[in-house]
Amino acid sequence: MSRRARKHRRPLPIGLITAWVATLVALVALGPAGPAGATGAQRSDAVPSPTAPHRGIVSQNASDAPTPGRDAAVHAFVEQRAKLRATLSGDSAGTPSDAAATGADASLAPTHNFWGVFPQPGTHDGITATHSVDPSYRVTNSQNFTYAPTTKAQNSCMEVVTAYWSQGAEIWAWDWCGTSGPAKTLKVNADFLAKYTTTANGVTSYSVQLTKDATSGNSWSSYLYNHRTQVWELLFRSSGTDQSSLDHGWDIFEIYATVNPATGKGYFCTEARSTAFDSADIKLRRGGAWQLATSTDSPWTSTNPRGSDFLCPSLAFTRAAQNHHWTVHP
Repeated sequence: MSRRARKHRRPLPIGLITAWVATLVALVALGPAGPAGATGAQRSDAVPSPTAPHRGIVSQNASDAPTPGRDAAVHAFVEQRAKLRATLSGDSAGTPSDAAATGADASLAPTHNFWGVFPQPGTHDGITATHSVDPSYRVTNSQNFTYAPTTKAQNSCMEVVTAYWSQGAEIWAWDWCGTSGPAKTLKVNADFLAKYTTTANGVTSYSVQLTKDATSGNSWSSYLYNHRTQVWELLFRSSGTDQSSLDHGWDIFEIYATVNPATGKGYFCTEARSTAFDSADIKLRRGGAWQLATSTDSPWTSTNPRGSDFLCPSLAFTRAAQNHHWTVHP
């Protein structure tokens, strides 16, 4: 080829090259597009700030109101739960089942056990966490309940529970200063999922907060974070004397389970095999400031829990972060 035939290219402007590089880097960082809400597609507000605005009220549809079926289920275990709570102390939460049974009684006597962290007395006047919820997890046996995650602050008037039972998944505001039962219930339906959940740590999750009110006496408020409006909405408020008979708080995985005769394991062990029970970003409020839970203020209920004590030998307990993030998976 002759020199005349060659075309000499002029160098590109340095500004244009810089713009191209920046665009390429941005596209690589975004990664491949996927459906909204897909597992792992965590939004920037997946873990909200505890100090985000607090306004509005979590509405309760008529279908969420207490029903005879739910009331009967609650009444069946409320006395046993109160008795167990009153007698537990220290590290006893990690010991074998309270209602361990053998032989023919194993499928009849419910096993109660739990694992997570116990925020200690005098360390906080508020707690917040981001909890997983799985509407696809179905409990088939009416004597079985999974409360995971469930959280309560020291001396707080309520416990906010992710409750799985035979009629579906619900969020309960358990009144510890009044009825000692679920004072407000929300079905985990399409409306709840759209308002209060996002993807955090690869699972559908909602964020909850319990705080002592700036008033005299033992008055507490609980909130759910609305991802649409980006505010904390009031779930339930109560005041009085905490009737849990425990001086610490908790953020735990908890079961009331019986043995499925067909498998020799707890019903939940197979029914929840595709479910990850996750509690992340557990923070405590002290002196007006929110800090991640630590080994000092929120020790593990047990550092070596055993799945067999939960009627599920394969149950995996993961301390995902130092006392402020845990995961349980059958």
